[in-house]
Amino acid sequence: MSAPMKLVVLGLSLSSAWGNGHATTYRALLRAFAARGHAVTFLERDVPWYASARDLADPPWCRLEFYRDLGDLARWQGEIAAADAVLVGSYVPEGVAVGQFVQRTARGATAFYDIDTPVTLAKLDRGDHEYVSPAVIPGYDVYLSFTGGPVLDLLRLRWGAPAAEVLYCSADAAQYRPVPGVAPRWDLSYLGTYSPDRQPVLERLLIEPARRAPGLRFVVAGAQYPAGIDWPANVERLEHVGPADHPAFYAASRFTLNVTRADMVRAGWSPSVRLFEAGACGTPVISDVWDGIETLFRPEEEILLATTPEQVLAVLRDAGPDRGRRIGRAARARVLAAHTAAHRAAELERHLRAAMAHHRHPAGASRSARAEERVSL
Repeated sequence: MSAPMKLVVLGLSLSSAWGNGHATTYRALLRAFAARGHAVTFLERDVPWYASARDLADPPWCRLEFYRDLGDLARWQGEIAAADAVLVGSYVPEGVAVGQFVQRTARGATAFYDIDTPVTLAKLDRGDHEYVSPAVIPGYDVYLSFTGGPVLDLLRLRWGAPAAEVLYCSADAAQYRPVPGVAPRWDLSYLGTYSPDRQPVLERLLIEPARRAPGLRFVVAGAQYPAGIDWPANVERLEHVGPADHPAFYAASRFTLNVTRADMVRAGWSPSVRLFEAGACGTPVISDVWDGIETLFRPEEEILLATTPEQVLAVLRDAGPDRGRRIGRAARARVLAAHTAAHRAAELERHLRAAMAHHRHPAGASRSARAEERVSL
């Protein structure tokens, strides 16, 4: 077995799954990474909207600590310097400054984990450097992207990442699994935080089918939906479903819907964590369509694809329980074979060890100078 690794992660949130998909992604990945014998410290910015909705205060597989601001982050300088690898995530508050601090301080390998890659690239194209910038990207030893496909070449060739590797989301197989004995409550469910660019697809693939089929039952679970949305009477609204309740939520759904953000549809190869989690629970998924989805799940066998309300209604009205169960079982088998947190933890270890092997330049000013030199080329 490989030598244990000391990893420090600075991510959006580990403590709260409210209104973000990062927490469940980090929890599954880092729990499995720790199970491989590694020590993990997670540093989270202490912000009020997550502090008031924490559902994981003291994970047994990870040291979770909070910092107030950039000045307070300096308390962890020794921990960052001593780590074998340091990983900074997308959407970290003041992420550019955090990345610069990490690149100056770390003596081990550094990585950027982008759980929002197409959104990040659209931001970079607009000159929006909310959490990463063209000057910071080359200073990371490896750019880990939740999007695969052609985007990886773009990260290397246009944005100067020394290495770019795909690290898809995953499902924690110990948590996400079928729940026996739960009667179907909804014909079609959707679990996701409100996003303006997802809403037109949700309107087309769930709300419009609900209007046309008042005898069917639907649910939309997630935070931050505006008050002005005209929900049909047969669409139930749940403000939040915590991760511990996700399996039961999926078990109560005959089918569940996957809706992808517009930037991610354009990039392709961007599976939502919900795809893997629902699949692991054995719930059949109806998904919108984008390049690369067929490389993850076989259409008509492990997943159903739809672009119109008519296609959704055809599935809900015509698919008998046997077909739904068959697709759900096949999706679960695919997730267990290739998309569990254990698979991703092994991939993360491989990518970090490769970065450590190629990490030769020292920390400090020379490291920052190297990054600036790459950008200027």
